Amino acid sequence: MKYTLSILVENQPGVLSKVSGLFSRRGFNIDSLAVGITEDSAISRITIVVNGDEYIVEQVEKQLNKLIPVIKVKVLQPEQFISCELSLIKVSCNTKQRAEIMKIAELMHAQIVDVATTSLTIQFTDSGERTQTLISLLKPYGLKEIVRAGTLAIEKGATTTRKQIRDESQPIS
Repeated sequence: MKYTLSILVENQPGVLSKVSGLFSRRGFNIDSLAVGITEDSAISRITIVVNGDEYIVEQVEKQLNKLIPVIKVKVLQPEQFISCELSLIKVSCNTKQRAEIMKIAELMHAQIVDVATTSLTIQFTDSGERTQTLISLLKPYGLKEIVRAGTLAIEKGATTTRKQIRDESQPIS
């Protein structure tokens, strides 16, 4: 089963190496990894998607919590979060195929970001499943190159990984 972990860490050099090293030391393959700064520039969020069982993920969560620069680890529950990934897909095309490929992109809500004589580059942001669907639709035209960024995930509703000190939309009393 795939698990998505949201990890808040201190934004400092070497943290990603420590976190990813923990996975590799245990022979645990990372399916997707994305890192970015949060609303607080001193904190980064690492989103990791891994394949494993509940016991292994629980052990990794405990080990991650022991690392000094780790602030919080949360295993996101299925159906309780929104996730997406960014993909750039370069497709071979001739003049005749260009309209067909552009129609597929439009139907999938993808954007054409570069047009060349023999190719189109498509930008797509959606779930991994929908990305696979788009790739399958484009495959007959000839895929030249695919670049996929790691999965980003955020919990649905008002729940956050880190408790907010104060809701910015509420006046201070």
